[in-house]
Amino acid sequence: MSGGQASALVVGGGLAGCEAAWQLAEAGIDVTLVEMRPHRPTPVHRGDMLAELVCSNSLRGDGPTNAVGVLKAEMEILRSLILRSARTAAVPAGGALAVDREAFSHAGTSSLQAHHRIMIERREVTELPDEPSILATGPLTSPALHRALDELLGESALSFFDAIAPIVAADSLDMNRLYAASRYGKGDGADYLNSALDRDAYELFVDRLLAAEKVPFKDFEEKDFTYFEGCLPIEVMAERGRDTLRFGPMKPVGLEDPATGRRPWAVVQLRQDDLAAEHWNMVGFQTKLTHAEQKRVFSTLPGFADAKFVRLGMIHRNTFINAPRFLDSSLRLRPRPLIRLAGQMTGVEGYVESAATGLLAGRALADELLGREHSPPPAETAHGGLMRHLCDSHPENFQPSNITWGHMVTPPELAGIRGRQPRRLAHAERALALIREWDLHRGR
Repeated sequence: MSGGQASALVVGGGLAGCEAAWQLAEAGIDVTLVEMRPHRPTPVHRGDMLAELVCSNSLRGDGPTNAVGVLKAEMEILRSLILRSARTAAVPAGGALAVDREAFSHAGTSSLQAHHRIMIERREVTELPDEPSILATGPLTSPALHRALDELLGESALSFFDAIAPIVAADSLDMNRLYAASRYGKGDGADYLNSALDRDAYELFVDRLLAAEKVPFKDFEEKDFTYFEGCLPIEVMAERGRDTLRFGPMKPVGLEDPATGRRPWAVVQLRQDDLAAEHWNMVGFQTKLTHAEQKRVFSTLPGFADAKFVRLGMIHRNTFINAPRFLDSSLRLRPRPLIRLAGQMTGVEGYVESAATGLLAGRALADELLGREHSPPPAETAHGGLMRHLCDSHPENFQPSNITWGHMVTPPELAGIRGRQPRRLAHAERALALIREWDLHRGR
């Protein structure tokens, strides 16, 4: 790192922190990127690599009719490190973008280590910085830093509970009981493994799921217990109605069984989790069941009799702040404007959304340090939609959210286009044009 340059601190080596550090460095800012692992581990991280994926390996839909697909396309225009790493580590996933976890983390870590303007430090930050900085410590912010934020904001951080799905070893599955297919033939048409259940098998599975033992909440967790609706444990979905699962993660539409030529009553899908196709993620099967019960109940599924679980499901508490109350339009903390926030702690949900806020925070801080005028991304874009969610939502009922079309402003001239798909395609095209223009005129 060269002397005499503007400098910044980024705390947190997850997707948001890595993206923020990259954007700062690419703008010519010297960056110190601080990650507390392995000095202080977390309950869900498995190693000490940067940009580690701890839940699913999927970055979700990759097409222009998905809001998150538009967000990813915008990030690539803005030269995102996280999206570049994801493309390098991509595995087959139909119409979605999924990655080999280790290859993804390795790509991001290697790029950051090689950048001459980035210095990586392994230590825990326990106090709020008093220099230009970005906090991207994620949903598992260390207790000391969490307390410091609580003291600054004058209220306890909000929280919700997130769950992780199991991963199964491919060589332990009975491939004669499974079939390869993507929903509606997307991607290569056979990117997922599928376990088909008839009506009796499905009903028996739901009975077992409802009767299974769950990990109890701790006393302090019971007080502010809320699930994130986009990632409900499978047993919680089953409690909402016997057909909830087969209209949710076990829905069979577009997945006809080639052995019968018919659509099953319900389907368990497995998504490739690594480039070697040795590990497969049980799609939508995030759970709070005890480990013993997961093995017992899931081993009754067709093809799972001898299943070996590389990772079992679990639940953990996430924290986030009330963004509309405490963040401004460039993600600065109103009570402490030297500090910006990024990632899930801002109140976005999802890997891609977290990385996008890191990109926005990094660019905003770079503009500030370089004396350039900064303007938020256009409201018609996916990045602008995320900022609308964080800045314009009502503080009294603010909750974490993935990017949706509803967050973006629809250009008036597109409102008259008939049909949802044509209208979304036109909106996606406009959003990408606007983000290119925003990037081109940045700082002018």
